Formats: sequence, structure tokens, C-alpha cells
Amino acid sequence: MAANYSRILLKLSGEALAGEAQFGIDPAIVQVLAQQIKRVVSLDVQMAIVIGGGNIFRGIAASSQGMDRSTGDYMGMVATVLNALALQDSLEKIEIQTRVMTALEMHQVAEPYIRRRAIRHMEKGRVVILAAGTGNPYFTTDTAAALRALEMNVDVLLMAKNQVDGVYTADPNIDPTAKRYARISHQEAIEKNLRIMDTSALALLRDNNLPILVFDMAREDAIELAVTGDAAGTLVAAGESALY
Repeated sequence: MAANYSRILLKLSGEALAGEAQFGIDPAIVQVLAQQIKRVVSLDVQMAIVIGGGNIFRGIAASSQGMDRSTGDYMGMVATVLNALALQDSLEKIEIQTRVMTALEMHQVAEPYIRRRAIRHMEKGRVVILAAGTGNPYFTTDTAAALRALEMNVDVLLMAKNQVDGVYTADPNIDPTAKRYARISHQEAIEKNLRIMDTSALALLRDNNLPILVFDMAREDAIELAVTGDAAGTLVAAGESALY
């Protein structure tokens, strides 16, 4: 297989690490994910990963129950670091050099995020896992993924979804007539409120003309298929929309 991209950013939800338990970290799931990443790296693809923390803690959910929003968001950032360290451990066990970089300084376990250093790590073939979001409350990991993707000059942002194989005209779990887009523009996705990611993150990517590939993580070769252009997902990019 040949890769369509030379440098990518993969956005993973925290739930992707939880498996069927939907909470915490399932080591078997992380190992499968690590093997996928190893195969992608073998295609000479430079790779960064932004990972969420919803499998451990959600700041928004906590704030709705009375917790201070900023405190809840910082706790959610720490949860993403736990996920990043778990993924790093699995990758290094299969001999993939990995660096965890955090927006909150945690010198004992990770490097602080520095753009030029992160790019240099990727140029040397290391997988860079970016944790702690943007380091600021009120911003989600979607926004962090959009920001880091632009900072690191990637070719595409890969949005890995759980049990959703692309962008639909409506929620396919509610509307059985919903159809999947093969391609849609950032602007149309915003206007139709299709909830690919946070609107602010999507607008940032639109303004800088960075494509997004939305695909389902269900298959064990899902990331490889996305990188080689064989994934049955949706490309979000400038141009005319098209349905499958």
C-alpha cells in the first residue's frame, strides 16, 4: 500500500481506548491501536495524535453538576495525559519511538509542547502524542486537534469516530433515510450543523483550507485505509458536496 499523505494528525476520542467498557483504558484495545499506528508509520507517514479524555473524565459534564468549569476542564486535560501515556507504553513495546508532549507542563512524564520540537520529532520518524488539549479551559480537544494540525503543517486531519462511518445528512441512528456524504465543504457542514467537530474548530480549519477525513475506527485496519485513501468515510474539504 502507498500512503496518500506524508504527514497526518489523528484525532482520537478517549472512548476509543475504553472498548466495550466505555470507561477507563482497555489494554487490549490500546495494543490493537498501537499495531495500526505501527503499520501506518511503516508507510513513511509522519504522525501526530491528539487524544481526548472522555473515557476518564469530562469537564463539561462535571460543570453541569456544579463543578467550576475551569477546574473541570483542567481535570479533563489531565485525563488526556493518562491516555497518552498508556498509548505511548503500547507503542514503545512494539519498538515505535514515541514522544508525549503536553500543553500543561509535566516534566516528570512528558515534554512540554514546543511546535518546532514536535515537528523535528516527526521528521525523525517518532510518533508525537499531544495531550492536555490547548492547555486552556473552555477549549475542547477538537479545537486542540485543529490548532495543532495547522501549527504542524499536516496534510490532513483524520477524525476517528466510534460507530459512525462518515458525515450524514442527518443522524443515522434517528433518521433511517439519512445518507452519507462522500465529500462536503467545511462551510456547508457548519451551516447544516452536522456536528463533525466543534464549530470553532471546524471554522478554523475552513479558514486555513485544511481537509478533514471522517471515518469509523471499527475495523482493525481503519487508520491504514484512511491514510491510503481506501476508507469508506467522508472528506471535508473545499468544493462541491457529493453523496454516496
